[in-house]
Amino acid sequence: MARYREAKCRICRREGTKLFLKGDRCFTDKCAYDRRPYAPGQHGRLRRKMSDYAVQLREKQKVRRMYGVLEHQFRAYFSKADMMKGVTGSTLLMLLESRMDNVVYRLGFANSRDQARQLVRHGIFKVNGRRVNIPSMRMRVGDLIEVREEARKVPVIQEAREVIARRGCPSWLEADADGFKGSVKALPQREDIQFPINEQLIVELYSK
Repeated sequence: MARYREAKCRICRREGTKLFLKGDRCFTDKCAYDRRPYAPGQHGRLRRKMSDYAVQLREKQKVRRMYGVLEHQFRAYFSKADMMKGVTGSTLLMLLESRMDNVVYRLGFANSRDQARQLVRHGIFKVNGRRVNIPSMRMRVGDLIEVREEARKVPVIQEAREVIARRGCPSWLEADADGFKGSVKALPQREDIQFPINEQLIVELYSK
């Protein structure tokens, strides 16, 4: 498997920003990036001038790792966004935000995208009444995501009420913590993504 299985905090340190890969831990004093805000490795503290290509590559890696997508999947998303109407960079982020694992995370049913992906793979959720176990499934307007009745006693799901109350959810989603469900009210827009991303750098990288 090509998926990264080492310490996730190293990823945040390498990209030079918090990617919130470990959920609530990222908001505590245990956050490795807060304690060591420099790249991992022997030469991590050295400051080097980055070329234009390096800046573009790091931006692409940051977004890819934040959403937990492999390289060939990310390139496929870019190709699809490039063929769709609208601004390619914004469309790319819209496609990534519309993934089922990300929607589950945004709704507050998981503390991180990794945890959301695992829950989806275990078939805990239903979409429009059908059991789904594909994290990359694209959510559309009007889709209803709910926790299966027999899975509502899972500790992580039980904690979802507190997570939703504490973190809330984006305006394009609607969460019902007591009903263990949520819905997609609209497609995510660029302004709905508050994380600092310069998608134009990704477009420039893949356009070479």
